[in-house]
Amino acid sequence: MNPLEGIRVVSLEQYGAGPYATLHLADLGAEIIKIEDPKVGGDVGRTVPPYASGDTSLFFETFNRNKQSLMLDIEDVDGRAVFEDLVRASHVVFSNLRGDVAEKIGITYEQLKGVNPAIVCCSLSGYGRTGPRSADPGYDYMLQALCGWMSLTGEPDGPPQKSGLSLVDYSGGIAAALAMVSAVRHAERTGVGVDIDMSLYDTAIGLLNYIATWQLSAEYEPERTRHSAHPSLVPFQVFEASDGWFVVGCAKEKFWVRMAGAMGRADLAADERFQGFQARQENKTVLLPIIESELRRESVEHWITRFREAGVPCGEVKDVASALADPHTIAREMIVETDSPTLGRVRSIASPVRVGDRRTDHRPAPAPGEHQAAILESVLGYSADRIAAIEKSGAFGESRFT
Repeated sequence: MNPLEGIRVVSLEQYGAGPYATLHLADLGAEIIKIEDPKVGGDVGRTVPPYASGDTSLFFETFNRNKQSLMLDIEDVDGRAVFEDLVRASHVVFSNLRGDVAEKIGITYEQLKGVNPAIVCCSLSGYGRTGPRSADPGYDYMLQALCGWMSLTGEPDGPPQKSGLSLVDYSGGIAAALAMVSAVRHAERTGVGVDIDMSLYDTAIGLLNYIATWQLSAEYEPERTRHSAHPSLVPFQVFEASDGWFVVGCAKEKFWVRMAGAMGRADLAADERFQGFQARQENKTVLLPIIESELRRESVEHWITRFREAGVPCGEVKDVASALADPHTIAREMIVETDSPTLGRVRSIASPVRVGDRRTDHRPAPAPGEHQAAILESVLGYSADRIAAIEKSGAFGESRFT
């Protein structure tokens, strides 16, 4: 049994951050009913290039496996009635809309507790539901700029840079998933639901972590570092070998001693200027050129072999294809396969969240409204006549039952 079986989430989600949150819950067995707005053709992620075809894309498939799709206009009177019936039968209402939208469309706990007192209402927005930016649309790129990330990324003499991945979106999704699971546990104990106000802004500020503590408590001025060096630990950065790049990280004194020995330079570890974190930090302009000169003499494979044998943390700088083909990736069962009716075999990444055995019965992302009949009949118990009447009203958009 998957650990979240029996948990039902009604999700008004779109694009990346929101679907990424519920992806983890779906992989763990939760039933995710994805509400898609028929007025705009459903989740915009269905059309994201470059690998889009028909009503799906590889982008959409990545974020939406193991979910169900219901095309529903919740601003329509009949659509709202269907939505509230779903709220009665569910544990969570989740959305990743602009911060001011949840209240406008009536999906906060205060607005839904009369329908289901135990419902958990989770909003993941760009800037949250309070504050001067709450009504602004927020995207990962902007958050990396606003929250200081880009000022820390890239070479010191280059322009500010974003991460190569949408890490604010992904981190925000994981944080929202944790919040939902925690709140469901609370509701199970008390019978009372709760509002959850999550934001990508809070997530990005939160991930400043110890850098923020240093700045707030000791007036530390963060800056970009050469070769992605750690701000305080030396050596801990990317180094150039004769044929490529690799990372070495000496987060403990013993690693530095081992590294110096593996380079054939035990004298460096014995030098008082380089003994201890503080000494190496103060003398890094002397030490690092020596290390760099030594490491450029041999290949990446040579140094990785030497350092791993010596027990020094290290790793090649790989491209994405090499990382995905790495034996460790395969051994950890991090590749998931599904069969999309439109795109054929889709290989994507498993959730890193493991609880017991890894799930193997993955389903492809749903077609628009694919589970309409099953949800209305099996979950809500609607009769064929009632479904036909609601369909006629236009709450489902174009016909989904012919």
